[in-house]
This record gives sequence, C-alpha cells and structure tokens, in this order.
Amino acid sequence: MNISVRLFFGYFLIVGLAAWFVLNTFVKESELGIRQATEETLVDTAQVLAEMAAGDLAAGRIEHGPFAEAVREALRRRPQAEISGVYKESVDLRIYVTDARGIVVYDSKRAAVGEDFSQWRDIARVLRGEYGARQTREDPYDPSTSVMHVAAPVVYLGERIGVLSLAKPMSSLAPYIERAAGRVKASGLILLAATAAIGLLFTAWLSWSIHRLRDYARAVASGHKAKVPTGGGRQLSELACALATMREKLEGKQYVERYVQNLTHEMKSPLTAIRGAAEILEGDPPAKDRRRFVDSIVEQAQRLQATIERMLMLARVEQLQAAEGPQTLQPAALLKGCLELRRPALAARGLHARLQLDETRQIKGDAFLLQQALLNLLDNAIEFSPDGGDIELAARGCGDMVEFSVRDHGDGAPDYALPQLFTRFYSLPRPASGKKSTGLGLALVREVARLHGGEAGFANHPEGGGEACFRVAAA
Repeated sequence: MNISVRLFFGYFLIVGLAAWFVLNTFVKESELGIRQATEETLVDTAQVLAEMAAGDLAAGRIEHGPFAEAVREALRRRPQAEISGVYKESVDLRIYVTDARGIVVYDSKRAAVGEDFSQWRDIARVLRGEYGARQTREDPYDPSTSVMHVAAPVVYLGERIGVLSLAKPMSSLAPYIERAAGRVKASGLILLAATAAIGLLFTAWLSWSIHRLRDYARAVASGHKAKVPTGGGRQLSELACALATMREKLEGKQYVERYVQNLTHEMKSPLTAIRGAAEILEGDPPAKDRRRFVDSIVEQAQRLQATIERMLMLARVEQLQAAEGPQTLQPAALLKGCLELRRPALAARGLHARLQLDETRQIKGDAFLLQQALLNLLDNAIEFSPDGGDIELAARGCGDMVEFSVRDHGDGAPDYALPQLFTRFYSLPRPASGKKSTGLGLALVREVARLHGGEAGFANHPEGGGEACFRVAAA
C-alpha cells in the first residue's frame, strides 16, 4: 500500500476514534445534563406545590379543595410554546400527595388514591427527612416509558403531615435530547470532515515532498541533472541535502577514477607517438624526416592539449546542477555569433551556411556553454561536409522548448555508430584527413543540453547528410 495512503488511513483512524469517543461521551453527557436540569426544576416546583397543598391536606379537603381545582385547571391548559423548534401543547406533570403514613390521598390522575406508596423511594426518603427522588419505568421493558419522580415534604405549623411527589415523563424530554444529540453529531461530522480534509492536505504535502526526493534520486540514478529538492519541511530538506552531499562525494570519487582512466587511455597514443618521434630525432635523421617528426610531435601535443581542455570543460559542466549566471538570450543571435567565429573555417572549405530562424522566443541559460555546444556541432558539420557544400543552421520551437539544429550534406554517420556518437571519447574518422577528434565534443553538447533542461540527438537526414540537434527550455 502506498505510504501516503497508509499515513492518511492511520491519521484518519486516530482522529476518527478520538472523534467517536468525544461525540459519544458528549451525547451521553448532554442527555444526562438535560435530565439533571429537569430534576433541578422539578425540585423547585415540588417545594412550591407542597407549600400550596399544606392547608388543604391539613383541613382534609385535599381532593376537593382549591389546590385540587387549581391543579385540574393547570393540567387542562394548552401552552402552545415553541422551545428551540419543539412545540409543547400540554402540561406533562402528575401530582400525588400522601399522608404521613405514605397512603395516597390525592392523585391528579385519580388512579392511585388509597394505595400505600410508603415503600417507594421518593416517598420513603422524604418521610425519613431526606431528599427523595426516583425514576421508574411504567413498562419495565420499554426505556421510553421512564418517569422521573421528585418528592417534597408537606409541612403545616412546623409538622410534616405528608408528602407531595411530582412526576415528569421522560418521553416529554426526548425531543430535546434527540435535537441536542443531532446537533452534536452534525457538528461532529463537520469536524470529522474538516480533519479529514486537513489530513488529506497534510498527506498530499508530505507525499509531494517524498515524491520530490524520489524523483531527485531517480534523476541522479539515471545521470540527469537535478536540483536538490527543498521546501518540504526542515527534516525533509535536511534529508535532501544529506542525499545530495552523499551523492556528490560518491560521484566525485567515481568521477575522478573514471576520468583518470579515460584520460590515461586517451593520452597513451599521443604520448607514444611523441616518444617515438623524439627517439628518432635523437638519431639525427635527414632534414626532411626531421621536419616530418617535428610536425608529428606538434600535432600530437595539440591533440593532447585539446583533449585536456575539453575534458576540463566537460568535467565542469557535468558537475553543475544548473546553469551558472543564466542570461536571457536570443537564439538568432547565438547562431549568428557562432557563424561569425567560424567564418574563416567555412571560407577555407568553400562552404555556404544558411540560417533558418522561425523561432522568436527567448531562452535563458549560460551564454558561453550554449555557444560552445553550437560551435562543436558547427565544427563537426564543417569537417564532415564536402568542399563547396552547404550547412544549414536552424532554431525552431518545439512546445515549451527551443531546438537548435546543424545539418551538413556529407555522407552521414554509419548505422552502427549512431548509438555511440555521444559517448565520451568515441569519434569517427574525418573524410578529409582520416583522423579522429578527441571524441568529447558531442558529449559536451549533451551535457550542456541536459544542464538547460533539454536533450541532444543525431540522425541521418532523409535527403542525405547528418543532422545534429539539441533542445533547451524556452524562457
């Protein structure tokens, strides 16, 4: 399973369990709080009614006196009250009064008169001088039939002569409890949705940071240029920098070893030729041979110098992760500048250069490196073109890239060489001289293209000759 999905599910599980626990507790506490508030109100009401009933109970007219008449009239009332969206249309109270022995002498429902309630908890505790209350189900198997009873002593002239008990059915509180529970649950769902959204954002942010590290590692593994990803938090940024440092150290060691081996290999042939020519010169050969061997030493020394210079430049480019001091450049100006620098070489071979500039967008990069890449392509085209031939230089748009291309009208490259043309130190013999170059020019072109977010390539043109190109990102 994807680590992002794991993180989200783990986060959501923890938040969901916490939310369920809090909501469940809050709903239970809300119901308990409503019941407690109702009981507190019933206590006050029972005390007032007990005081009002004291005179009629002492006079023996509790069933037919003013108290009973007032209760009957009160129970007939229709309050038509709207309480938080719940309509109350009746008075949901039951009142019964017992004498000092716990025998019911008055019942607002006229159902329990004469019965002995002295064992009921509310009556019994008040008769002992304590606070009395109870909650009893009319149907033992139906919780909705629960009724709350709160009792108060009936005192006359300082003497407890009976008990008044006030009963309130819990079913009348159900709408308020359900409404409160519904609001709590709705708020809980909104909170859960908000935390899920936050979790998704956090997971997406963390995944984005991890994916950047993954993409960076893949780019490094494939040899592409890549910037160290930052901005994913201090720890992830430090991890990215640590990976970059490790990469630089590992690559630096491998880079030095590889370049020393390559340079040693490439220097063997020129040094062997120089040493052989020097040994022959020590034997004082004829002037004609001496001139030939001196020219050979100069030629091989120049080859060594060119190899070292290009290797140093290639090494610098390969170590860069981004262009240094990027400038906004015009493709046309770059091509025209390269043509001007190679004007003598073109004239020496009688070559004609044509520009095709259908790209007006600008590019942003290292002017020197881009110029060196174009000069390498132009040098190859000059060397592989027949005398008096044409060379075509172009800059064209390719989506969000700008493509530079240089085409010659020579014989092109053999099929077996096409996959290896950009390999370091690989070179083909020049048609005019049969000699090979350092084999570093196209490798440098590819590295410059990658440094600028593009790629380089070479293909034989369908109409003859070879066409080398490289792309860079448009500004």
